[in-house]
Amino acid sequence: MSTSKEFLETAIRRLKYYKELGDKTFEQLNDWDFHYQPNAESNSIAIIIQHMAGNMLSRWTNFLTEDGEKEWRQRDDEFDIHEYSKHQLVALWEKGWTCFLDALTSLKKKDLKKTVTIRQEPLSVIDAILRQMAHYPYHIGQIVHIAKTIKGKNWNNLSIPKGESQAYNAGAEVKDPAKKF
Repeated sequence: MSTSKEFLETAIRRLKYYKELGDKTFEQLNDWDFHYQPNAESNSIAIIIQHMAGNMLSRWTNFLTEDGEKEWRQRDDEFDIHEYSKHQLVALWEKGWTCFLDALTSLKKKDLKKTVTIRQEPLSVIDAILRQMAHYPYHIGQIVHIAKTIKGKNWNNLSIPKGESQAYNAGAEVKDPAKKF
């Protein structure tokens, strides 16, 4: 397998893992939870979803042929409070991820040598992918943190539960095998 193909496959697999963390977080939340803000300067999960979807749609629509900051993007609006339902927010999340993952899976080895622009800044395709591999997990970490704050003791852990690392490392089954990542 070529290094380029391996890079793309690894990036896609890793990004799907982070999307899954978001998906599993959303399953635990109700409509109100998406709009909780710890303080006026913090973003709610809804706002983070709006921003991520806006970013994904802008960056990854016509990725190889147009600047990643589209004229139609309303970035400031992504940070405004909208009264979207959980269903609407999850649909927006899915729309962004579909655009992003479809663009990534359509790339060919030769495309990795190309240059794209984001806000008129030239970037290699690899750099543009790596940029998003840092950006999206950063926001997913915020989403998970907010959700854990909201759910408290009712939070269903997304990885190895506290106190079960030794058993996991020894190969024993943790309480919920689906939590093994």
